[in-house]
Amino acid sequence: MKKIRVVHLIPTLTPGGAERMAVHIVRGINGQRFEVALVSVSRPVGSDLEGLLAEFGAKVWYLGKDLGFDCRMYYRLHRVLRNYRPDIIHTHLQVLRYALPSMLWLKRTSMLLHTVNNVAEREVEPRARWIQRYAFRHGVLPIAVANEVASSLERLYGIQRCPVIWNCIPTKLYGCPQTPRGQWRAREGFADDDVLFACVARFAPQKNHALLLKAFAQGPASDPKAHLVLVGDGSLREQLQQQARNLGLAGQVHFLGVRTDIPDVLGAMDVFVLSSDWEGNPLSVVEAMASGLPIVSTAAGGVPELMENGKEGFLLQVGDLRGLSDCMIALLKSLETRRSLGTAAARRARDFDVSVMIGAYEELYETLYRHLQIQQKGMIGESILPAEERLMGQTR
Repeated sequence: MKKIRVVHLIPTLTPGGAERMAVHIVRGINGQRFEVALVSVSRPVGSDLEGLLAEFGAKVWYLGKDLGFDCRMYYRLHRVLRNYRPDIIHTHLQVLRYALPSMLWLKRTSMLLHTVNNVAEREVEPRARWIQRYAFRHGVLPIAVANEVASSLERLYGIQRCPVIWNCIPTKLYGCPQTPRGQWRAREGFADDDVLFACVARFAPQKNHALLLKAFAQGPASDPKAHLVLVGDGSLREQLQQQARNLGLAGQVHFLGVRTDIPDVLGAMDVFVLSSDWEGNPLSVVEAMASGLPIVSTAAGGVPELMENGKEGFLLQVGDLRGLSDCMIALLKSLETRRSLGTAAARRARDFDVSVMIGAYEELYETLYRHLQIQQKGMIGESILPAEERLMGQTR
């Protein structure tokens, strides 16, 4: 039986949630049925994701995009797709602006889909929305990573019945860290009885770390045993470091930068916090849940689909400074509450194991490939609505 050839197109392989999801699919999909490759529009960045792909022996192309608009990408990407001849082209993030011309040229020989990893209003800048709208009206099937993302596609583009496949993680990896909790803490300078609040997120306006720092300063920081551990990097890092100093938190807020040992980091924490203003389906929340951590998060995007308020942690309205601070204080004071919520979180995380996501995409690819074969025989037109309707009952 011929293998179904799939190619994932992604802007870069920096360690973000969408990028990690694509790598999980490439590494975990059934190799006897699928041949999967990946194209990064940018240059190699030295991330752990690149290392994972190299270790796996995956076929990867790096197109060498420079900063800003780079018209060379149209030709380079088209050359890769023309030579590889994929049956399915699967795009992520903002790559459609470069990929769409080639995808439309190849749509007679390839099925096209695009995973929407954030609410539609925030996926691309407003001036680029016409690209997404045109793509969705001309044969590119959108896949939402949460029901709220699907709703946003209906709000912005009028797309109804959008299939949903949640982003997932290898839960066992986070449930069994390699470095023991006490050893990690000793190495990083924390005591066994310190209470560590962790946030794993890039330093960007979306994540609203400024709100988190204020909430920590107004509540937990009054206890010298409380620490806020921030993992990630981004354009706002220096600004946030200065804010921490201005709030008198220099000794209690710790900027760890980008880490490749996230399971070990989370395994040494006590609480996970997220203060985002908007989200799609943040993998960081699922990773923390799989690590057995209680969650304190704003109810942004698909977060309420991952957890239940009062069961795996606490959900707050976006921008709720007082609520964020009060919930952190409550967990700081009660070890029993941290443990009970954390146990429930670990149990809930099993629903988001990477095997579930990969299975859903395998079935989607199979469905699309069957439609491609029928389409190439001239038995149907370009519509793949039956595939969408069938998928809806399985993924939402």
